Amino acid sequence: MKRHFAAGLAAALILAVCAPIAAAQNTGKISGEVLDRDEKPFPGVAVVITNDQGQKYELTTDAKGHFSQAFLRTGIVYVISFKVKDQVFHEERRRLDAGSEQVVNVNIKKLLAAQEAAGSETAKKEEEARKQFEGMKTKFDAGRDALEAAKQARAEAQRAPAEQRAALQERAMQGAATAVAELEGAEKAAPEKDPNLHVVLAKLGEAYEAAGRFPDAVGAYERAIALKPEMAGYYNNLGNNLARTGKTQEAMAAYEKSAALDPTNAANAWRNAGIVLFNANLMKEAIVPLKKSLELDPKSPQAWYLLGASLVNTMGFKQEGGKIIPILEPGTVEAYEKCIELDSNGPFGAQARAGLEQLKAMGLGIETKIKTRPAKRS
Repeated sequence: MKRHFAAGLAAALILAVCAPIAAAQNTGKISGEVLDRDEKPFPGVAVVITNDQGQKYELTTDAKGHFSQAFLRTGIVYVISFKVKDQVFHEERRRLDAGSEQVVNVNIKKLLAAQEAAGSETAKKEEEARKQFEGMKTKFDAGRDALEAAKQARAEAQRAPAEQRAALQERAMQGAATAVAELEGAEKAAPEKDPNLHVVLAKLGEAYEAAGRFPDAVGAYERAIALKPEMAGYYNNLGNNLARTGKTQEAMAAYEKSAALDPTNAANAWRNAGIVLFNANLMKEAIVPLKKSLELDPKSPQAWYLLGASLVNTMGFKQEGGKIIPILEPGTVEAYEKCIELDSNGPFGAQARAGLEQLKAMGLGIETKIKTRPAKRS
C-alpha cells in the first residue's frame, strides 16, 4: 500500500511540473529596455501592450529601464507603446508566436538621430522639388509668351497687305516652334506627380497645334486628360486635332464628352466640331454637329452660314433629258436666310447672300424672304 501511494504521489508531482511547461509553450513573452538621450536606463516609462482584440497590459520600466510581460496569448499581433507624461514617443507592432519572446529595446538617442536624419532628407527633397518647379515654371512662361507672340503674328498676317503676309507667317511659325521647345522642356522639368503638369501638357498641345503638328497635339491633350479628366476644354481641343488628323469618329466622341462635362458651353463645342470639319472639306460630316450647336444656340450667324454652305456642298443631282439638275437639300435656303437675318451687314451675312445668288445662278428658281439692305456707313 505504501508502494502504491508513493507511485501515485510521484505521478501527481510529474503532472504538476509538466502543466506549467505545457502552458508556457502555448504563451509568449514581450520584454525589453528603454535607454534615455544619454543611452542610460530610463525608469518610469509607461509601456502599454495591446493585442489586436483590444486587451491591454500596462507596465512601467524599472530602475534599470527594463520591462517584461509573460503569459501572453500567441498567434496574434501586439502594439507596444512607450509613453512619458501620457505622450506616446514610440510605438512598434510585433507578432507573438507560441513559446517565443519578443524583445523590444528602445534607444531614445538613436530614435532622435533617425528622426533628424529623416527630417533632413525630407527638407532636401522639398528643396529639390522647389527647384524643379521653378525650372518648369520658367520654361512654361517662356513657352506661353512665345505662343502668344505666334498667335499675334498670325492674326496680323490675316489683316496685313499681301506683301507683308509671308514675313508675318514666318514669324508665327518661329514663335510656335519656340513655344514647342520651351513647353517640351517644361514637361521634362516638372517634378514627379506635379499637380500642375496637366496645364503644361494642355499648353504644349496648343503649341503643337500652332506649329501644325496635329498628331503630337493629340498626344499632348490625351496625356493632359489622363491627369485631369474633368476638364471639358481639353476634350474640345482634342477633338479639334483629331478632326485635323482625319479621325472624325474619335473627334466627335471628344466633342460629345466636352459637351457633357460642360453643358453651358456645349453649343460652342459642337460649333467647333462643325468648323473643323468644314475647314477639312468634310462638309457632310459637319452638318450634324452644326445642327446640334444651333439647337442650343440658334443666334450664331457663323453656324447658320456653315450649315447652309455644308448643305450646298452635299446636294445631289439628277438628269432630265440632256440636263443635269441639282437637288437642293432641305433647309439650305433657310440656313442662309437665318444667317443674313442675324448678320445683315457682317461677313457671314455677306457670304450667305453670295451663296443664295449662286443657287439662283444654278437655275433653281428659289425664292427668299431676304431683302437687300444698304451697308451701314462707318
